[in-house]
Amino acid sequence: MRALVFNDAYSVAVEEVPDPEIVAATDAIVRVVATCVCGSDLWYYRGETPKAAGSRIGHEFIGVVEAIGTDVGQVRVGDFVVAPFKYSDNTCVHCVAGITTSCVHGGFWGSKGVDGGQGEFVRVPLADGTLVVVPGGRPDDALIPHLLALTDVYGTGFHAARGAAVVPGSTVAVVGDGAVGLSGVLAAKRLGAERIIALSRNPERQALATRFGATDLVAVRGADAVEAVLELTDGIGADATLECVGTAESFTTAFAIARPGSRVGFVGMPHGVEFPLNIAFGNNVGLGGGIAPVRAVMPELLTEVLDGVIEPGLVFDLEVAFEDLPEGYAAMDERRAVKAMARLS
Repeated sequence: MRALVFNDAYSVAVEEVPDPEIVAATDAIVRVVATCVCGSDLWYYRGETPKAAGSRIGHEFIGVVEAIGTDVGQVRVGDFVVAPFKYSDNTCVHCVAGITTSCVHGGFWGSKGVDGGQGEFVRVPLADGTLVVVPGGRPDDALIPHLLALTDVYGTGFHAARGAAVVPGSTVAVVGDGAVGLSGVLAAKRLGAERIIALSRNPERQALATRFGATDLVAVRGADAVEAVLELTDGIGADATLECVGTAESFTTAFAIARPGSRVGFVGMPHGVEFPLNIAFGNNVGLGGGIAPVRAVMPELLTEVLDGVIEPGLVFDLEVAFEDLPEGYAAMDERRAVKAMARLS
């Protein structure tokens, strides 16, 4: 089968790899219908995070169950399924507590001998706990991007909003205009925020942020962004702040614009971040978030997608053929695209 493989910085390629097989009785084999590139994939793509040459990559996919192990009982051959970006048993103490990303038996796609999600087929460990079945079989093609967004990006934006304690009527600031930040805008709107300030300097991303519910746009960065947000909020700051980048500058900005006594919800993968302890302490600003346990919230979010309440797949502004997925990496790296996807079948 074909799968995307990491070779070196700025070098990923579609290559022939062995077809997956059932290894454990709890496994399933999924034929991938659609997959995509994540902003976190860019860290190793740029050489900023170590990655072994020849590694299978990708962690966002949806598809059809082709085979199951003897102990799989919740999913069946032929089911159309959504896979969260980490696999989990959904029964351990952490999963029961809602933190499926810390499952004691779980792990990441593309690690420890597990297939990456950017391939024609994927062996799914712990299939019953990991996969979420879409009722009614394969959905209309128009729903594919919205379901694909549930594997990671929208659930991650939603986790940022919840980590920041967004409540109805609140003023929210979103730091970051990538797919996660835009998803955070959508999530904040869905949770009832009255005012949403999106920090973005890109006109196309500003337009999507506005469509998702942003009421104000701040097109500057750093100290200028802090000044602009404080001016918009009469010097008070945001009731809830979403940090969706993971850099030192974005973290500093997020804490500087957070209202005293509020929370920052962070989901950007931290790189070179020093926690602004003095600001957090002095202003009583809390920190929530982390790696988003999307499996725990996926049933709820899936229902909203199927009911047409949310359309998170609008973050996909580039669709390529599977063999051209390396161009999706390049386009996102160069900020020519917010998020790239590929359909396989």
